[in-house]
This record gives sequence, structure tokens and C-alpha cells, in this order.
Amino acid sequence: MNATPPAAPPAGPSGTSATPPPSASPAPAAPPAPSWEDLVTTALLGTDRRPLAQDPDGRAAPVALLDAAAVATVRRRAGLRPARAARRPERAPEDPRPALPPAAARRLALLLADRSGGPPGGRRGSSPDLMELLPQWLAAANAHGYAAPPQALPALLDAARGRTDLRPAALAFAGPRALWLARLNADWRFALRAAPGGGTALPDADDAEAVRRLWQEGLFAERVALLGVLRARTPALARELLVSTWPTERAEDRLMFLDSLRAGLCGEDEPFLEQALGDRSRNVRATAAALLSALPDSALAARMAVRAAACVALDRMGNSPVIAVEAPLECDSGMERDGVVAKPPAGRGERSWWLGQLVEAAPLATWPERLGGRGAPEIVALPVADGWQGELHAAWCRAAVRQGDTAWSRALLGSPSAPEAGGPGAVSLAERAKLLAALGPDERAEWVAGFIATHGLSEAFQLLGGCAVPWQPPLGRAVVDALNIARDAGSYPWSFSGVMGLAERCLDPAEAPRLEALLAVPDEREDAAPGAGGYWAEAFQRLVTTLRLRAEMAGELGAAPPVPSR
Repeated sequence: MNATPPAAPPAGPSGTSATPPPSASPAPAAPPAPSWEDLVTTALLGTDRRPLAQDPDGRAAPVALLDAAAVATVRRRAGLRPARAARRPERAPEDPRPALPPAAARRLALLLADRSGGPPGGRRGSSPDLMELLPQWLAAANAHGYAAPPQALPALLDAARGRTDLRPAALAFAGPRALWLARLNADWRFALRAAPGGGTALPDADDAEAVRRLWQEGLFAERVALLGVLRARTPALARELLVSTWPTERAEDRLMFLDSLRAGLCGEDEPFLEQALGDRSRNVRATAAALLSALPDSALAARMAVRAAACVALDRMGNSPVIAVEAPLECDSGMERDGVVAKPPAGRGERSWWLGQLVEAAPLATWPERLGGRGAPEIVALPVADGWQGELHAAWCRAAVRQGDTAWSRALLGSPSAPEAGGPGAVSLAERAKLLAALGPDERAEWVAGFIATHGLSEAFQLLGGCAVPWQPPLGRAVVDALNIARDAGSYPWSFSGVMGLAERCLDPAEAPRLEALLAVPDEREDAAPGAGGYWAEAFQRLVTTLRLRAEMAGELGAAPPVPSR
């Protein structure tokens, strides 16, 4: 069989063959760009001892090193890792928010550059901790509605990656361009996970077809985000979506979806939650029961009220009324279906464990009628027989927190000047801190100030963390006075470092002039810790400097009218 002759090569411009000679070889690939670590090492050792790879342009080694470092610096600042040439990414989205005033932009760069976390050895000196001021700066910038400077986004994302407490405020400030960058750098993928729907745009609530398609076909993160958005705008639609696919959802997904109903919880959710009480998953059943118990008019709340009332009664047999308690003898199937966990944790008795759960889930409106028409303060003041007071009051504390009842929270908190720091109802300061959340900001600050005046600062740290920032003047004065008293008493300053750190972030900057008198090193008492006076003066100097810096930051953020970004 005759072979087909090969086709002639195409002719070149002069009629000769355009095929390269057999000896020709492809052009050599460019050497890979050196890493930043390699460049730093070469700069430290010198190009004579550690030469760079051969430079194709024939430049001197020091010049080639500096040029390579310049290219690497641009890559690092751009926030994009070097890679093979690929399709050019889509243009970054516009951020329509106004640009930061120039002074505030410079301040942000300083705050982001201070990543040291303080000097080694524990002694902070008198300089402010700038990274601790970053959360407050971000909150203020977000309140003004400013957009982040594009050049600050890589450092802002790095800071948020290192501190999870920064992420919500940092990502809100960084805006849509941060999500665009996060898709280009694996180190910042956390931003996509934190964004609603993984950074994808959610459909409008009015587009019923798009909403249902995303709910049925979307990724889990997209569905959670969609449910959260709909719950805030159209609660009924969110509930309808959840009901439509509930039987086919995985147990862990059902738990997450059910938890979204906490936002805007109302009586219309009760039928669905009652159905969830029969769920296969114990965690789902417990969450449904907790949500129903937060609805005082729900059928579950009524059932719990009957059970709890059967255990707590008023005994008038003695000279004065006393609350008598008879804990349940068993945990039946009905109690378990309504969310009572039958098996107690280690170290707890079964009957007290069941009692606490029943009282916690019962509406607080049960008790005035059950206990002689008394109000919350009178009920809390009644003695409880047979050592049940701690268990009963602790359950009432949890009920007051769950139901957000101000009257009961106030009664269980008691007077801040009570001799016992634990108070009449709370079994711990942690319980009191939770009860304070039901009070308004002014009343909360006034109560904590009274507590500090009576018990000092050593017991108040948890309570201070729940107060609005900046602290109200009475609270700020109480903290400063207590710190001054501790200093004059020769106390160890290290014992108050946590409170001092809170004061730096939460004290009203207007209090700075009052602290001027505390900057001098005091005369040390014989029984004082060695060097304590110097530490106290240093700490107060840092406090004053930080307060002044916070005042400057606030002025910079509001110094100029918003300028639209381009």
C-alpha cells in the first residue's frame, strides 16, 4: 500500500521553508520568582555569599535583588499571591459609601500596623495598646458609614483572620471589595464563610421563584443566610420554607435552621415548634422546647406551669409564710417530650435537676397567683424551706433571663449594697451579669456603680463587661474612685489589670482631666508591694493617654463631611 507523502511545509516570505532547523529548541522557561523569604535571606547574607538565580537582563546582583524585592512588595501589597497566568479576574465591585477623612485613614494605618500585642514580659508601660482600640475604631467608622480605603484591605483582612472578635465589624467596614479579595487568597476565605450566603448575592424576598429555587438547590450556607434574611423581613415566609423541606433535612441542619426562629419569635411559630417536639434528634427537641418556653402563652408554657406549680407552694402553718418545695419523683415521657432532660450531670441529684428545669420553663406570671398574690420582690424575699432556696432562686434567674422579665430581674438582683455579693437570688456573679442585661443602660450602670462602691472592683469585672460603652458618668467615677482606693491601700496593681484594660476602652474620654492627679508616683507604704507605686502611676498614665487618643480618634472620624468615594 502506498504511503501518502507528507505535506510540504509552508513557505516563508522568501519562498524557503518556514520550518525551524532540526537543531532549534524551544525558548527556555523563565525561572520562578524567588519567594519573599529567599529575598530577605539573600539581603541579610549578601549577594556575594548567596547569589540570586542568573539574571537574564545581565544586571548587577545587588540591583537585581532590589528589583525583585520591589516586584514582590507590589505583589504583597496587592493582596494577590503570584501564580501562573490565568484569566483576568472580574473588576472589583464599587463601594458606594463615603471615603474616610484623611486623618482617620492615617489613624487606621497606625492601628493596623501595631500587631505586637504588647511588650514581652507582661509589663505594658505607659503607651496605649493600639490593637485593643481597633474594635472601637471600627465600630465608630461603621456608625458613620465610611468605606475602607482600598490599600488598607489586606492588612484589615489579616487582622480579622488573627482575631475572630474583630471579624463582624472588620468585614462590615471592609465591604464588598474584601469579599472580592477573599476569593483570590485562600488565607482570607474565612470572610466568605462569615458573609451571608458565602458572599453570594441573595435573591430579593419578593422574588418568590428565586427564593424557593435557592432554598431547594442552594448550598447550606446560602440557605442559612436566606432563612436569616427572610426571618428578619417576612417571618411567615421563612417558616413556610422550613416546613416545606423539614422531613428531608439532616438533624444537624434542622438544629441550625430551628435556631434561626429566635429572631422574631411569635405565637404563629407555635404549631411548627410543637411538631418539632417530636423530632428524632434530642438537640432539636431541646431547642424547640426552649423556644416554646419563651412564649408565655404557648401550650408548653402552660403545661410547665402546671408541673412547676405542683412542686412549689406557700406554707402558712408557721408564724410567717414560707415557700415549701416538693421536687418531682420521676421524669415521665410527657416531661421528656417537653424538653426536660432526664439524666442529670455528674454531681447533681435527679429530683433537684428536674425541678430546676420545670421552674425555668414555667412563665414567671405563674408565681404571683400561686404564692398569695405577691409581686416579684415579695416572692424573692420569702424564706424557702428545707434548703431549696438556692435551687429555686437559680431557676427563677434562668427564667427571668430567658423571658427577658425586667421586674423579676430587678427583684433577683436585689440591692447592689446588699452585704452578700451573690445577692438574694443569683447563685453567682455570672447569674447577676445575665440578669443585668434585662435592665436599661442607665439603670444597669447605676446598679453596677453601687455594687462597686460596696464590694470594690475585685468582684465587679463580669458585671462591668455588660455595661454600655462609654460608661455612664456615675459608673466611670465609681471605677476611678475604686482604683484610687486600691492604690492608696497598697494593693497589688497587677490584680486590677483587667479592670484597668476595660477602663481604657470603656471610660468616657471626658474623664481624662479627673485622672491628672493620679499620675504622680505615690509614697509607698511599708506593707505595699515593692514597686507598686511606680506600676500604678504607669497604669494611670497609660489610661489618660488612651482616653486622649480615643478622643482624637472620635474627632478624626467626624472631622470632615463625608466625601463620596470614586
